[in-house]
Amino acid sequence: MSEAPVSSCDYEGYDYRGRFWVGRDYEDAVERIALRRLLPPHGGRLVEIGAGYGRLGDLYARYQQVILVDPARSQLREAQKRWGTGGRFIYAVGDVHRLPLSTGGSDVALTVRVLHHVADVPAAFREIHRILRPQGRYILEYANKRNLKEVARYLSGRSKRAPFSSQPVEYAPLHFNFHPSYIEGGLLEAGFSVEKTLAVSSLRLGLLKRLLPHSWLVRIDGLLQSPTAALNLAPSIFLLARAGKEEERSDGLFRCPSCGAEDLEERASLVLCKGCGREWPIVDGIYDFQM
Repeated sequence: MSEAPVSSCDYEGYDYRGRFWVGRDYEDAVERIALRRLLPPHGGRLVEIGAGYGRLGDLYARYQQVILVDPARSQLREAQKRWGTGGRFIYAVGDVHRLPLSTGGSDVALTVRVLHHVADVPAAFREIHRILRPQGRYILEYANKRNLKEVARYLSGRSKRAPFSSQPVEYAPLHFNFHPSYIEGGLLEAGFSVEKTLAVSSLRLGLLKRLLPHSWLVRIDGLLQSPTAALNLAPSIFLLARAGKEEERSDGLFRCPSCGAEDLEERASLVLCKGCGREWPIVDGIYDFQM
């Protein structure tokens, strides 16, 4: 998944679906179980940030409007092929640190397989909090640095990455693992309260994938997600957070990421910001707010 171009990996032109997701049916299945448990069953406007090629779009069937945001135009073009144009789905090129969305205008926001590429997670949390209505929901996934495998590697001397330190670890350029306290602290500082936690992909081991049938792995993982959540030992943690705020909901859709104005006018092939005069193109049904 892709995020802000300044502080995230560039997935422009990458065959994310055809290359990365090959052989990851288990991960896809258990993430869907988690999302079905955390997503409100229906709603008005849902925003998926770092949506990539729209892998999870089928889960949003009962939302009136779905906005898929990603900095990679090529990913959004793939999502557009899957979910079409002119209906409930809207596609916008944008940055998680400067979302091109109105303040308080969204009911639900999601970031799945996104935060591990974001260098300034607290800033991203603040921006996501901004776009949500009062009591809006934020569902996020993060890569857990104190997962059971990393703890075992550290205690046995096979790894020098301390899993118990609260600070993120960058194990590859712009690839971060996070401590649960870091993520939850950042959410609280941004104005969120955490309502539910799920432990996901606990059986993400090559040996288990070879030994156990796929259906067994998925079923066992689903059974473990809630009971083992408090241990924070899974490699992937899903959270449901609620935005604590009192601002009124916005009637608009977009916000200028350049000047922050929310008085925008949509024309045939562009969106005009009346605040700074900048024109944001609409290309083949994709709103391009790339800075």
